[in-house]
Amino acid sequence: MTIEAPLALRPRQAAKTLSISPRHLWQLTHEGLIPCVRVGSGSRKTVLYPTESLRTWLHAASQDPRRAGNGGER
Repeated sequence: MTIEAPLALRPRQAAKTLSISPRHLWQLTHEGLIPCVRVGSGSRKTVLYPTESLRTWLHAASQDPRRAGNGGER
């Protein structure tokens, strides 16, 4: 039996995976700095963070800290 990694993470999972607070994740999401997908409509809308997109974003942010939303600080 093989266990496959999830295609996307819910906000708390994504924050934990990135070792940041859920509040910081939401700030990055709100500012459009981190990749996410909004699914559903109305009160049932949820935000998902595709794992491959997070990997790509994290790699790019490590090369250019301004992409991580930290003002260029390392």
